[in-house]
Amino acid sequence: MHPAAGRGFNLAAGAYERGRPDYPEALQSWLSHTLGLQPGATALDLGAGTGKFTRVLRRTGARVIAVEPVAAMLAQLSRALPEALALAATAQRLPFSSGVAEAVTCAQAFHWFADAEALAEIHRVLKPRGRLGLVWNVRDETVPWVAAITELMRPYERGTPRFHSGAWRLVFRGQPFGDLAQSSFAYQHVGPPQTVIVDRVLSVSFIAALPPERQQALSAQLRELITTHPDLRGRDRIAFPYRTQAFCCSRMPG
Repeated sequence: MHPAAGRGFNLAAGAYERGRPDYPEALQSWLSHTLGLQPGATALDLGAGTGKFTRVLRRTGARVIAVEPVAAMLAQLSRALPEALALAATAQRLPFSSGVAEAVTCAQAFHWFADAEALAEIHRVLKPRGRLGLVWNVRDETVPWVAAITELMRPYERGTPRFHSGAWRLVFRGQPFGDLAQSSFAYQHVGPPQTVIVDRVLSVSFIAALPPERQQALSAQLRELITTHPDLRGRDRIAFPYRTQAFCCSRMPG
């Protein structure tokens, strides 16, 4: 496990559950028709975190097994979804027989374990022509105040694996998976600024791993933005805009 993920997510599990957005309703059709998740199918949700995407998967009627290696995140998931089957494991060592799943999903997670070993395990546990679905909620930085938040976070990133780098795509070269097909959905996370901005930023792994005094300094900068930006000041509730990017590829023989 990447050190930033292991330390940051263990420390930030509560902020993650409070501050991370859910997923657009339009994604349900994508899960059913593009990934083929229907009653009777099995889906493995890798890097399930606190279970936000696990909840979405369960609405398809498929049997969902959540896999999460970070203890604090798994504890949050188990409290939120006590009836769900959830296991502690990494993507590189999946405790399943070969060919058990119609689909494997990774929401907000694949960039952390995008390596040949994990992709080989995903290939192993998928049924022939099974599908891999990768999903990220991506901040809409065409909105000025969202771009300002990104600039406040940028100095702390320091090479941490991220969706926007695109490096996660490289692992698919020469691997037995079909082309990645991309879909995009608009989404807004509506709530108090403390939740959708401050808690959201503090849930980011490399922010959560900072010393407390640096987290407090960043929190103060975010609150100043909230109180001074003309699109945010004086508002009890705001709509944080996202684009939900969803990718699907099929398992090929190999």
